[in-house]
Amino acid sequence: MADGARRCPPVGPVRVTPEDARYEDLIRGVNHRFAGSPQEIRVVGTAEQTVAAVQDAVDAGLRLAVRSGGHCLDDLVDGPDTAFLIDLSELNQVYYDPGMGAFAVEPGARLGDVYRTLYKGWGVTVPGGASPTVAAGGHFVGGGYGMLTRRYGCVVDFLQAVEVVVVDASGRARLVVATRDDEGELGDLWWAHTGGGGGTFGVVTRYWLRTADASGTDPSGLLPRPPAAVLDSLVTWSWQDMSEERFSRLMRNHAEWHERNSAPDSPYASLFSVLGVMHRASGVLLMSTQMDATVPDARGLLQAYVDALDEGVGLRPAHTVRFRPWLETTLHPTLPDTVTGMRSKGKAAYLLKGYTDRQLAALYEGLTGEGYANPGAGVLFMSYGGAVRAVAPDATATAQRSAVLKALFVTLWREADEDARHLDWIRCLYREVYAHSGGVPVPDGASDGTYVNYPDTDLADPEWNTSGVPWYTLCYKDNYPRLQRGKARWDPKGIFRHALSVEPAREQGA
Repeated sequence: MADGARRCPPVGPVRVTPEDARYEDLIRGVNHRFAGSPQEIRVVGTAEQTVAAVQDAVDAGLRLAVRSGGHCLDDLVDGPDTAFLIDLSELNQVYYDPGMGAFAVEPGARLGDVYRTLYKGWGVTVPGGASPTVAAGGHFVGGGYGMLTRRYGCVVDFLQAVEVVVVDASGRARLVVATRDDEGELGDLWWAHTGGGGGTFGVVTRYWLRTADASGTDPSGLLPRPPAAVLDSLVTWSWQDMSEERFSRLMRNHAEWHERNSAPDSPYASLFSVLGVMHRASGVLLMSTQMDATVPDARGLLQAYVDALDEGVGLRPAHTVRFRPWLETTLHPTLPDTVTGMRSKGKAAYLLKGYTDRQLAALYEGLTGEGYANPGAGVLFMSYGGAVRAVAPDATATAQRSAVLKALFVTLWREADEDARHLDWIRCLYREVYAHSGGVPVPDGASDGTYVNYPDTDLADPEWNTSGVPWYTLCYKDNYPRLQRGKARWDPKGIFRHALSVEPAREQGA
């Protein structure tokens, strides 16, 4: 760590066992559908403490898992097999490291704090997620995207280096730093952290971020600058007036607009939206949109986007626009995080183009049919493309560089005795939408697999994935063999594993 970077003494190490009063508060993350029962939770505040924690778990033969912010959608962290949980939430500093010539972000740092520190300190940012409470740890390693992604790309497009606790073949835990400039085995380790997903290769204790072609030593020129102000808008359509024909036209308009306007040099590269087609029980379909207010004719471009979506629908949606400073809207988004403390299930997909008539009919039926009503259930369609498409699919482990939209199927509820009903709804809806390809978004001319940061263990279950295409192809496409090579080299004992972790490459003939 650079001299003077840490502003206060670190927390930890803290050992929390089931007898400790703090245990119940630390055994679950954001998704309350899961609660682990580890023998020990180790709260760490430095890289050295993290090495010691990993070594203790290895020496004791305990299955370990790692939590930074707790936003994992499935039970990869809080599953029944986790016996030793490493809590990185107190390893949360953000600072400029002159020795590396890049900005250091520790894994427990929440995105809101990352944005605030980078912007207040140097006027820069990274194109990360919209939820200020998500931590950098798992978000960055899975690729990372958000409201500035169409303009600047994914977070991992700015990954200069990564510091990781790995375990060698002798069972010794140690720190390794891998950089963008490394080749061979170290190059594979850096590359694995540009979209390979968390919990597979080791424990990240620090990321360094810098624009790849940046020059000079002035920190304010080493990462992109966010817009000074944004147009922050909310568009709503009433379900009461939304026939199936109108719904299908709206969805086609939305997808076709993104197909036309997602090139890296598009005048709409600074526009990002989330279209939430929630269950009819919610009363409305809504869209949150953010656009750089300094773009010439920004208001006109934004209104033209909304008009394009309503063409042929004819409902004249309510549209409110606020002119807001960038940091204010980033730290206090129009649609706040309502997931924390809920039980939830998510299933994701990348879209190269919009859904077919049959898929739209299945989606409409799932959102309006008899037998299930939940205002917290639906599908979110997030803008993608733009600068993402300027990067080759094998330049990072983030393979889906041609997609124009991301879809997240989601349902939220509170009571444990309702689990089966909500899980059945989302699983059946997803299967019906992708019935033509075995119930999952197999990469083809219209779909491009799924996002590893929205983990879904159903993808590895033949009951729900009948495509014959394995989960890892859906997540990584042609990039999987290189991830396997990195896994075999850097985790030879299989210490870091979960239901969707990369499997090591097998030797020929083995």
